[in-house]
Amino acid sequence: MSVLVPWKKRTGDTAPQIVRGDGVYFIDDTGRRYLDFTSGFVFNNVGYGERRIAAAIAEQAEILPTIASPLGTPQRTQAAEAIASITPGDLDAVFFTCGGAESNEAALKFARDLTGRPLLVSRYHSFHGATYATITVSRDPRSWGFSGGINDVVYAPICDPYRCRFAPPGGRHEDCAEHCALELEDVLLQNNPERIAAIIIEPITGSNGLIVPAEGYLRLLRRLCDKYGILLIADEVMTGFGRTGKWFAVEHEDVVPDIMTLSKGIAGGYVPMGATVVRGGLARYWDEKPVLHGYTFSGHPIGCAAIRAAIDVYREKRLPERSAEMGAYLLERARELMEKHPSVGDVRGKGLFVGMELVYDRKTKRPMYDALRSPNGPSPKDRVIEAAMKEGVYIMSGAASVLILAPPLIIGRTEIDEGIAVLDRVLSLADDVVTGA
Repeated sequence: MSVLVPWKKRTGDTAPQIVRGDGVYFIDDTGRRYLDFTSGFVFNNVGYGERRIAAAIAEQAEILPTIASPLGTPQRTQAAEAIASITPGDLDAVFFTCGGAESNEAALKFARDLTGRPLLVSRYHSFHGATYATITVSRDPRSWGFSGGINDVVYAPICDPYRCRFAPPGGRHEDCAEHCALELEDVLLQNNPERIAAIIIEPITGSNGLIVPAEGYLRLLRRLCDKYGILLIADEVMTGFGRTGKWFAVEHEDVVPDIMTLSKGIAGGYVPMGATVVRGGLARYWDEKPVLHGYTFSGHPIGCAAIRAAIDVYREKRLPERSAEMGAYLLERARELMEKHPSVGDVRGKGLFVGMELVYDRKTKRPMYDALRSPNGPSPKDRVIEAAMKEGVYIMSGAASVLILAPPLIIGRTEIDEGIAVLDRVLSLADDVVTGA
């Protein structure tokens, strides 16, 4: 018997065996506690042991554990109402899925169906899922081994203020948002905007570097989409449900996308669930035509009960607001580490979604890539993450040279200080490479 683990070589099940969770910590079978400084893979927003969600799951399992997806349930209706009550603008037509990749698959199909256009535009350094369609609209090392995929996808540069191609060496460009939007518009024009169904974006790029676009960039994208009749798909799988200090990251620029995709924190991470949410006016298209897409477990009763309970928890504990408050503190503490450690080239983020980019040289910004890209084994970034785990702090490794700091939204200053103290010690492993020690 063996277990195949996502994104890792098959080396046997040598990972710590986790048996219990408590707040912002998880505990292995030896009784050792670990601070979860990345909320799993940025999904356990409410922390471990939230009894209201657990109770909702247990109660629903007793009453109606499952049902055929074409049939309605009160739980599905209530979960859809709860989602529509917090999504921006008129995003109120909810299609349920079991995860982020499924949500993005549905969004891509919906966009082509709604517009009758064939082309999809994505951006480099993006990740939207590991299915064939979503890996095609993703541009990172995880897509390298899979040629083919779906047809008619074109790519544009991302808006990355730290690495803006228009900036002077070692500096930043004041008009990064405008220049990047113009560059994306050139991609649209080169491919005939009348043939483009949608642009899919992560409002803040997640596992490919936690890249926060320049202020105003999302508003400019919205204007471009309106100008050419192109749908805007916002992939809020990571950034949704309070992660960035607002319910959804697009709200930082008052942007309403045409389609929003959700998962991860939608049920607090307690049940694999997701949703593709479409603006009401667009969804009227399906009043006369069937939705040509579906899943066996779409609208699963247990999952929908968990969603409704989780949104109640987010509201009652004011977790988006708490994320903004604690996120400002986490960002401040992370920037203190940047002042001490030459291996930290940049610190950026919104809410409890903070990235620390490790570089060999701050002037050239040469990144410390991870083992997925490096032919020479673990990078200094990987060694930092391994050392932190040995000291009891779990940090997610993305497909870039960035440490993703995204603890549960219930975290407090004491636990943030605990994680920062460990990082302060283990970053010496990366500093030694920079200084040649």
